Amino acid sequence: MKKTQKLTLTAMMIAIGTLTSHMFFIPIGFAKVFPMQHFINVLSAVLLGPYYAVAQALCVSILRNLMGTGSVFAFPGSMIGAFLAAYLYLKTKKIYMAFAGEVIGTGLLGALASYPIAFLFMGKEATLFGFIPSFMVSSLSGAFIGYVILTVFLRNTAAKDKVIKKTSFINRI
Repeated sequence: MKKTQKLTLTAMMIAIGTLTSHMFFIPIGFAKVFPMQHFINVLSAVLLGPYYAVAQALCVSILRNLMGTGSVFAFPGSMIGAFLAAYLYLKTKKIYMAFAGEVIGTGLLGALASYPIAFLFMGKEATLFGFIPSFMVSSLSGAFIGYVILTVFLRNTAAKDKVIKKTSFINRI
């Protein structure tokens, strides 16, 4: 996939992630469960790679916060999850590893990274493991949707050849 195509696909995922942020979220405690971001993270991890996946997650988080539809917790959760999903997929070429990377990256590591933000910057008393259930539910649901969509999509031989060519190109860089 050429650089222009990657940038265009990244921009489309940013737009979809930003536009759906006010439609599909579930408030749990003082965090918002946003499964669409995890779905988009898994898609961008597999289709675009780590750099574009993290850039997409950062841009969606910034835009959601500017529009008032996101929380400050979107930054560590989405970016760590997108990176880990892309990294594990890049190393193994298995979609379920992108799923696992998103769930572990966002559900566990992102939740743990959100604790200092809540404690120091927002002045809220939060337990260390208070974020994990809501982040885990959100990342499991969104990453599972991404896993299913990609599994169905890659059964098409033409699409599978495109993704395989893309990943072999990334390995040469």
